[in-house]
Amino acid sequence: MVQKYLSPVRVYKYPFEMVMAAYEKRFPTCPLIPVFLGSEVLSDVTSDDGSIRIVERSCKLSVDAPRLLKKIAGVEYVYFNQKNTLSWRDRSLVIEAQNETFANRVFVFETCSYSVHPDNEDWTCFEQCASLDIKSFFGFENTVEKVAMKQYTANIQRGKEVIEFYLNELMEEGITEIPRWVPPEQRPLNSHPFPFTTTATTTSSPSSSSLTRPTPSSQLHLDLSSPGNSSRDAPSFSAGNSEPSTPDADKLDADYIERYLGHLTPMQESCLIQLRSWLQDTHKGKSETGEWKAEKIPKDQHILRFLRARDFHLEKARDMLCHSLTWRKQFQVDYILETWTAPGCLVEYYAGGWHHHDREGRPLYILRLGQMDTKGLVKAVGEEALLRHVLSINEEGQKRCEENTKIFGRPISSWTCLVDLEGLNMRHLWRPGVKALLRIIEVVEANYPETLGRLLIVRAPRVFPVLWTLVSPFINENTRQKFLVYSGNNYQGSGGLVDYIDQEIIPDFLGGDCLCHVPEGGQIPKSYYQSEEDLDNPEHIRLWADTIYQSAQVFKGAPHEIKIEIVEGSSVITWDFDILKGDVVFNIFHSKRTPQPAKREAPGSAPVINNVQLIDRSWVLGVDYSMVESPLTCREGESIQGSHITRWPGIYILQWRASGPTPTSSPSLSRVDDVLSSLQGSAPRCKVMYYTEVLASHDFRGSMSSLESCHSRFSQLSAGTTSSSQSQGSSLISR
Repeated sequence: MVQKYLSPVRVYKYPFEMVMAAYEKRFPTCPLIPVFLGSEVLSDVTSDDGSIRIVERSCKLSVDAPRLLKKIAGVEYVYFNQKNTLSWRDRSLVIEAQNETFANRVFVFETCSYSVHPDNEDWTCFEQCASLDIKSFFGFENTVEKVAMKQYTANIQRGKEVIEFYLNELMEEGITEIPRWVPPEQRPLNSHPFPFTTTATTTSSPSSSSLTRPTPSSQLHLDLSSPGNSSRDAPSFSAGNSEPSTPDADKLDADYIERYLGHLTPMQESCLIQLRSWLQDTHKGKSETGEWKAEKIPKDQHILRFLRARDFHLEKARDMLCHSLTWRKQFQVDYILETWTAPGCLVEYYAGGWHHHDREGRPLYILRLGQMDTKGLVKAVGEEALLRHVLSINEEGQKRCEENTKIFGRPISSWTCLVDLEGLNMRHLWRPGVKALLRIIEVVEANYPETLGRLLIVRAPRVFPVLWTLVSPFINENTRQKFLVYSGNNYQGSGGLVDYIDQEIIPDFLGGDCLCHVPEGGQIPKSYYQSEEDLDNPEHIRLWADTIYQSAQVFKGAPHEIKIEIVEGSSVITWDFDILKGDVVFNIFHSKRTPQPAKREAPGSAPVINNVQLIDRSWVLGVDYSMVESPLTCREGESIQGSHITRWPGIYILQWRASGPTPTSSPSLSRVDDVLSSLQGSAPRCKVMYYTEVLASHDFRGSMSSLESCHSRFSQLSAGTTSSSQSQGSSLISR
């Protein structure tokens, strides 16, 4: 098993040279790093101009492992080989370390780097990553992994303490500035490249303001080889109280995490960074200048919610997030706050609304469920409109959390919901209404995890346990633990709402002093009711159920193909598709023959599936049809957007086929039989969600910005294509 660890960027608000001086002070010995027992220099090479120094060493470490494990392994210590490259010219230090002991059973590789902050040359960044590959270790693989995780966590904290300690020591010694390295040809005569500037003296004499090393050989020397630099150098040292900057497109700043996301353990930070990096690695597109760039991905708060919902299990969180992003894209949920306008009936009778915030700064949502005519709402607007309205509330809640994070100066990622059940009775248990409620809960649980900070239920009547029995199985256990239920008037006074909501914020209808503008609900006049035929009308449900995307199944030996007829040359075929399951290869062909789709109705009880094949087995590639794009392999969870500028009018075929070698079969085997045999066999089934559009060349603006109908403010799952997948007159754009 292979475990990977990533740490956020730690920013020292000190120049690179100062940080290197603090780093150097830890050696040759450092009481703050007791696990380092010694090292042997294998090689030490410095460039002629002194700008680069490379040191390789074998280092002896003591590992905090159980005594039994050490006894079974037969070792007390482990040895690491390290290569450290310091570039004064580039102002960077790169440290690479890997274990020598038990390398055939457990392989550890770690990379650390110090570099100049991209936005401030007087600040220094530190980054760290490590991988642990446990092949076999006497049956103690899980124990070894736990020991490594414990060591990794301790090392990050220790590195922060060490650098902070020696930076403070430098300041106490009066060293506040170290000049940068200067090439030999640019140095003044009789000068040395690394004088120290001190503020310890009070004289105004220029000569007393700098202390110069007596000879070049004794200039600032860094021991770049001790194991301390491999895993103990992840500081988060900050001078002053300046606001941490939002991280750039590729990296997360440790100060930013603390300020906007909250305290995370090193392993939780690693999971966040790995999931975010995975999204960035597979979410790339082309700008209008033709340069590859990372597309906007979900906000860090959004990613973190999915990790928390899956207890920071990386694979489970990634699967959950991928499904949610595809869902958002398919139903265009990202635009809901701009496009959704609640019907007048919902505005007047939906008894819910936002109301200030709780004691912790969370946005507060009031829902007077007991006063709401659920049956009337379903009959008046339908289940789909109710669902979309609830989704708009959740989207608004996320916006309010971001605003409150800025207002209160601390991370706020969830909101509080206050539910008043006065008036709840058996009429609320109307079966279609309960069904609509369960569906809403299911959708919200899958796509808005960890957004509810606390649910306060007040004035719960006797019928509440019946409703709770119906809905509780659909609510995640972590969410259920956030519920607080008050019956009767128990919510008043100490131990009630005032523990969570300031007295001046408690709504007037609950005995507070704050006027609440949430609608009071009430019975909906039957004049608002729509007939069953109206509610079932496709035009009525278009607001939710209709989508511009189609879905198709792809089988081994049975690709899915669609036909596009081009009337004018130089038109632009655009596509946008997600791989929901399996790996597929995407092709686009120009056909000289008019294809005839095979019938999809299967005999007997065979399922009807969306799988269309247009290219007949008798067709010859290069004769009957030709490939106009290089094949593009797409992995499960990726999303591809691209375009092809047509050179000729005629028939074009877009094809998705299962990845892997095409199985050989008899030419007489029908295409429907291909599908049926794939269904009955063990071949893996793939699923694709796609959208295509043909644009006139004068409407195409050279980038996927022309596909505004399917763009999302969240990033779409994608994979980057290589330059080899480009062909004349076309562009494959993957996001």
